[in-house]
Amino acid sequence: MRRSVLTAVATSAAVLLTTTLVGAGPAAAHGWGPPGHDHGHDTALTPRTQFTMAADGSSGATQGGDGIPNIDSVKKTIATYYGDPGTGIADETDSPYIREMRSIVDRETRQLRRMHDTAVRHGQRPAIVLDADDTTLWTYDIEVADMHFVFDPARQDEWVQDERFAATPSMVGFVNRAQAMGFTVFGLTGRNDDQKTATVQNLTKVGYTAFAPDRFFTKWTGVGASQQPSYITCATAKCTTAEYKALTRKHIEQDLGYDITLNVGDQWSDLQGGYADRSLKLPNPTYFLPSADLPGVSEPRLTPRTRFTMAADGSSGATQGGEGIPNIDSVKKTIATYYGDPGTGIADKTDSPYIREMRSIVARQAPVVAAQCSVASRQHRNPAIVLDADDTTLWTYDMEVADMHFVFDPALQDEWVQDERFPATPSMTSLVSVAERSGCTIIGLTGRNDGQEEATIADLNKVGYPQFSATKRGTETYYTKWTGVGASQQPSYVTCAAAKCTTIEYKAQTRAHIESRAGGRYDVVANFGDQYSDLIGGSADRSVKLPNPTYYLP
Repeated sequence: MRRSVLTAVATSAAVLLTTTLVGAGPAAAHGWGPPGHDHGHDTALTPRTQFTMAADGSSGATQGGDGIPNIDSVKKTIATYYGDPGTGIADETDSPYIREMRSIVDRETRQLRRMHDTAVRHGQRPAIVLDADDTTLWTYDIEVADMHFVFDPARQDEWVQDERFAATPSMVGFVNRAQAMGFTVFGLTGRNDDQKTATVQNLTKVGYTAFAPDRFFTKWTGVGASQQPSYITCATAKCTTAEYKALTRKHIEQDLGYDITLNVGDQWSDLQGGYADRSLKLPNPTYFLPSADLPGVSEPRLTPRTRFTMAADGSSGATQGGEGIPNIDSVKKTIATYYGDPGTGIADKTDSPYIREMRSIVARQAPVVAAQCSVASRQHRNPAIVLDADDTTLWTYDMEVADMHFVFDPALQDEWVQDERFPATPSMTSLVSVAERSGCTIIGLTGRNDGQEEATIADLNKVGYPQFSATKRGTETYYTKWTGVGASQQPSYVTCAAAKCTTIEYKAQTRAHIESRAGGRYDVVANFGDQYSDLIGGSADRSVKLPNPTYYLP
């Protein structure tokens, strides 16, 4: 009975197979390659470059995995923008960021005299208000080299108290020139009262002459004399950034008697809420501090960009400008929404946009794979499907986010592997089962190393993949990468252009080996992976790209 049902599935799926592979719509959307064993079809296996992303993370519910900016690509784009060669340290001499800041400041400097004279002509005392972090003091090196885009208040306080921040490019000259023209300069930062003295000293040390403690506003701690001032009233128990900053600007204007002709900040929340004649937003894709509009106030002009162009290799950081780079905090929130993560770093295992997308992909792919396997089996072509491990058959989200915070740690990864802690990638146990029942041999091909092979296969078996094993009928059917230690050496069938093989070289040449006499003379009818590098290089009738914005392996 099962055999006849599968035959019916295979027959009907053969029609679906033809339409799926010929029709360019849905296939192209997921990077699925058409049949063939040459490299000419790799042109379809390229990452997306156009993205729509809301700053609050809500796009994770609507965009699909390939429509979310990949976090590793975002990091590379940010690094390019700041002239960071990969060390986490920005180039302090020249970079796209430095050049953009110079252009912004030059343009604004030309407006200073007019703004000052207009205010004086109206009998006003002109003032400029400036935020600290990434407006007057530059935080890139702490954000990236030290904190790896994961904010740590203890580390931040060390840097503050040690006065370790450089000046934001071009801003020292701008602020000092404004002071010389007659503007009164105020600082207004989210740093707290305990950090005020060190912050003002840091500003003086790097060349600013305009900041004084009595004109530098820091946020209260709620301890001792550091209490919320009477001029700040908040809608809820905890003030938002917009409330704190807007009401402080109101105090400067209405109580201290100044006209804030210009308000400068790197966050939209530095600028919301009015009480400034003009606002200047400086670029900063390295973090995002959201804040709701003040009650009854709508400021659509002061909202983040939502459409982005970003190449996977990070090169867009040289062309897009700071506001054109997806903000990394917004990317993290978008990824969390997609995986149903409430902010703990743990994915929802029951329902999420990711689970629903995987279910939809597998529902489309399973009958196609069944048809391929069944037809090839009847033709005695020894069909097989090849599958990557991480985020193709085993799900790494909780490790990547809760444990590693998007910063890969090989020691932690090995702990998870050896402990067999990974759940199955949603819906993929069903697809693998269908493929095997339809006549395909199941073959694993992963970047995990030989020392992890046994634990990986055990984990796969444990979570619902009994089909995976190291060998079948005397032929290797689970491929892991050599370590270069002892017997674990690069196989003769893999040759590389450089000393270290790329993922594409390793995987494409291994698939070619699988199809060769020495590898079992399998016909790889389908190749599944979550990375484009899992799929490029041919030796598969078709390739299926699964979604994964949590890392990128070029």
